[in-house]
Order: sequence, then C-alpha cells, then structure tokens
Amino acid sequence: MSDNKQQAFTYAGYPDLAGKRVIVTGGGSGIGGELTAAFAGQGARVWFLDIAEEASRQLENRLAGAPQAARFVRCDLTALDALAAAIAAIEEEAGGIDILINNAANDDRHRIGEVTPGYWEDRMNVNLRHQFFAAQAVIPGMQRRARGVILNVGSISWHLPHTRLALYMTAKAAIEGMTRALARELGPHGIRVNTVVPGGVRTPRQQALWHDAQEEARMVAGQCLPERVEMQDVAALALFLASNNARRCSGREYFVDAGWYGA
Repeated sequence: MSDNKQQAFTYAGYPDLAGKRVIVTGGGSGIGGELTAAFAGQGARVWFLDIAEEASRQLENRLAGAPQAARFVRCDLTALDALAAAIAAIEEEAGGIDILINNAANDDRHRIGEVTPGYWEDRMNVNLRHQFFAAQAVIPGMQRRARGVILNVGSISWHLPHTRLALYMTAKAAIEGMTRALARELGPHGIRVNTVVPGGVRTPRQQALWHDAQEEARMVAGQCLPERVEMQDVAALALFLASNNARRCSGREYFVDAGWYGA
C-alpha cells in the first residue's frame, strides 16, 4: 500500500462557489463536517444542520476564521416541521439557498430478524425521508431563481454484498432513484440533482466502531486503488459537482470509492 493517505491534501478552487448559500445536513462531524469545512473554505456561506451540539459547536469555532464563517443550526432532521422551519429561517436570513447537500445518515448495524415496524420507520426517517423533504423545502426558491444544486449522499453499501445493513442499504438505494426523479422534473428549472456515492471512507466514527485490521485488509483488497478513501476525497467531488464546472452533470451517481468491487 502506498502512503498517499499521508500526503497533504489541497482542494481545487472554484471561484463561482464564493458567496454561494449552502445547507449541509448532518454537517457537524465526519463526512458532513468535512463538507462544511470544504465549502466554507471556498468562500461559500454555509449553514449546517445537526443534532450533535458539542461536535457542531467545536466545528463552528474551528471555522470562525474561514473566508465565510459556517453557522450551526441545531435541528432534528427526523422532525419534519422543525426541518422545514430551520430551512425557512435560513432562506430568510440568506436571501435564498443555492446548494443543498443532503448528507445526514446513520449506518447502525442490525439483524433482519430483529427489525420491528418502529425500527424500520426510524431508519427510513434518519437515512431517507429527510432528504426528500429538505429538497422539497428549497426547490421553490431555486425555481424562482432558475438555478440550484442538490447533492444527495448515497453509499457504496448496496452495490456490494453486506450483512447487518439491510435497512441502510434499502434507504441508500432509494436515494439514487429519488435523485433521478428529481433531476428529471427539476432540470427545466435550471436545477441540477446528483448523488455522491462514497466507498469505504475513513471517518472517526467508522474507525471507532467498525474498524479492525482484517476488515481493513478485506476492503482494500477489493478496491482498484490500494488506499482508503478519505473524507476529503468525498468533499472534493462534492465541490466539483456543486460548481459551474459540473454545469452539465445531473441525474447521475458519482462514485468516490477507489474502484471498490468487493472482495
């Protein structure tokens, strides 16, 4: 394995992202935190929604010196009234939303036989439902301005054989279908919609909960590139897709998975 993961990572600059008004759901930590930081670093005005108060406040403080200071909005994304109110308040403050990044998710493990109807509803609410209703909330403003970008974060998980992730994989598969439907309907209004599909990303949560040397070796062996995908790799793809450089990209899935075909 090469030591590319040890090398400093520098984001490409996208001047058209400066000043853009961006919402990142689940943007307080992990991949979401890196998305928040990356867009703030481009000079975008970022509001990030999360329920994790401590981590989000730490990120907000860390980004205070960015070209545009990111703003934390505490919001339980499974409470749709609260989600709609939060987005409406941000739109009023910002004068509109240019980019929505639907990132929030939770990949808690579960066994098929233990899933109850209540647990099913909870997992769909956490991993799928809020993406649709967050998009629904920002679409009218984007339509009025005849432009906008919605990025939905999917997962490599359902493209590969996994266990104990049935509901997560179901939700992530549905996100790709939702993306295509939204892209087709909203394209005439100048709104682009895409799915970012991360592979086995090295995040603090993943390293703490699911990491072991055998699993890491299995994952890397199934990839074309023998390095772990980092959070910056996901954010770099999102920056491109949100920028005008991707002006003709819509209705598709874009993978950042080091070519992971399974092992």
